[in-house]
Amino acid sequence: MSAKNTSAILKRLRGLMSNKKYVTEQIHAYIVPSGDAHQSEYITACDCRREFVSGFSGSAGTAIITKDKAALWTDGRYYLQAERQLDGNWTLMKDGMPKTPSQSDWLSQEMPVGGCVGVDPHLISAGKSIAWDQIRKNLKNSGHHIVPVHDNLIDVVWDDRPPPPKSSLLILSLKYTGMSWQDKVKKIREKMKVKKCEALVVTALDEIAYLFNLRGADIEFNPVFFAYAVVTMNSVNLFIDETRLDEAVSQHLQLNGSNTDPSTAITVHPYGEIGSFMSGLAEKVQGKVWERRLSQPSPVASMKAVKNKTEIAGMKRAHVKDAVTLCEYFSWLEQEVPKGKVTEVSAAEKLEQIKQEQEDYISLSFATISSTGPNGAIIHYKATEETDQVVAADNVYLCDSGAQYRDGTTDVTRTTHFGTPSSHVKECYTRVLKGHINLSSAIFPNGVKGHMLDSLARTSLWDIGLDYVHGTGHGVGCFLNVHEGPCGISHRVSLADVPLEEGMILSDEPGYYEDGAFGLRIENCVLVVKADTKHNFKDKGFLTFEPLTLVPMFTRLIDPSLLSQKEIDWLNDYHSKCLQIVGEELMNQGKTAAFKWLKKEAQIIG
Repeated sequence: MSAKNTSAILKRLRGLMSNKKYVTEQIHAYIVPSGDAHQSEYITACDCRREFVSGFSGSAGTAIITKDKAALWTDGRYYLQAERQLDGNWTLMKDGMPKTPSQSDWLSQEMPVGGCVGVDPHLISAGKSIAWDQIRKNLKNSGHHIVPVHDNLIDVVWDDRPPPPKSSLLILSLKYTGMSWQDKVKKIREKMKVKKCEALVVTALDEIAYLFNLRGADIEFNPVFFAYAVVTMNSVNLFIDETRLDEAVSQHLQLNGSNTDPSTAITVHPYGEIGSFMSGLAEKVQGKVWERRLSQPSPVASMKAVKNKTEIAGMKRAHVKDAVTLCEYFSWLEQEVPKGKVTEVSAAEKLEQIKQEQEDYISLSFATISSTGPNGAIIHYKATEETDQVVAADNVYLCDSGAQYRDGTTDVTRTTHFGTPSSHVKECYTRVLKGHINLSSAIFPNGVKGHMLDSLARTSLWDIGLDYVHGTGHGVGCFLNVHEGPCGISHRVSLADVPLEEGMILSDEPGYYEDGAFGLRIENCVLVVKADTKHNFKDKGFLTFEPLTLVPMFTRLIDPSLLSQKEIDWLNDYHSKCLQIVGEELMNQGKTAAFKWLKKEAQIIG
């Protein structure tokens, strides 16, 4: 993967930093924040500003440009990717490493006394306001300050910036949602009343899609669309390009006057009027405005995270279909890899082709990670023509894939080997598996947050001095973003962490990666369910996880001598369930070769 030459872009950008046409005062540094204003991991092409200026395409990373330097901060998931994608104009700052300076410390060293830092405030989400407040305080303490730059300087120098997308909208019926959008509005108002809020501002695109039971395709892999919403105690306001509201969508939203309940009547505003509307709203409401004065996870986010019975049933159907595709895929790989013609790219294309055959398939839920050998150590690797490698029988192969079905979203990682793995690889894989089982079978009381469980997945690796640098689990949407909040399982403690609840769906994905050698990861989606315990301490109630993913682990990579009897029993029970449920579906779909593969891989181990 050759690095993009960013010299010309940086030169033009630096020229604007003192141009009074775009900045109210000369700025000595310009920040391109991580993420975007809509809080989606993937962003549409016209919003990939950091990638345009730096060449780095990872989902997490902050770029800072001064008059003579450029630096990019990213976390451990992207160290290797950033090293490949950044050219000589950029310095990589590895977040989480002891010697890496903070952004504010680095800025203080690189700017003159009284230096000024510019940033586009429209790209700072409410969820990141606390971190930005700290950066602002640190800079102020060292004699510097931050100023808003309302004309985004990247946009000014981006001559061929793509236009915003306008995908058609898809209506989700009660068959898939289990709750009408009108009932969701009423439920949200109940939560607003408890918090004494008169208005709720919804900016996250997946929350808007969930709230109105609509889906789009404005952002690749995420079935969302560009819009804002403001819900008050007596009005619903939707800010969107009205040309996207065809007759069917208008009828779904009851814009044709068929709504007999005035409190859920929707007023449609042009997308660009959200700013002026909010200015007027602030003057009208006497109570709090959620997301502006009340800094807590949106009630839409918490509702969305706890799936109802209809959504859970849909997610289970989606994972059975996805398991069918992966059994067929790995059966195909087992036959084709020895021929020496399967590459990372062709393998990913084959998997997508297989998934497209399933009922209610919409798209992938993220770019498939198809990686062999050393490429597997790049945690969010995406094979390109330049990096494409033949999937060799003597290398570890890691495949992380997912799909968007109308009834649910999937995210599954399996690691395999088509030859004879070394004892070191087998030990590392088995310890990753032990961590996966340990977390998946955990029983914990109500009120526990995800970071309190994270070490369960790492202990076996820690025992021999190994670890991994990414989180262990993330929330998963229901035909929505594959990464969603506010729940998660990570070693990082966040103020946004919420307790795990029955009905939440998360990933369980420990791993281990050796730079230049291989990558190992095992990932299932799991459902939080009630646990049946002998006792119930102080009536707290206890929870555990139920695997939704039903794809066998690869026994050729397992060293059974490292597994306890409890872990062996878990694995055998899991494989029996895979064989029973997915095996029946494979036979119903006439996929006999994939069924034979499943039967072989789901064998009982002693």
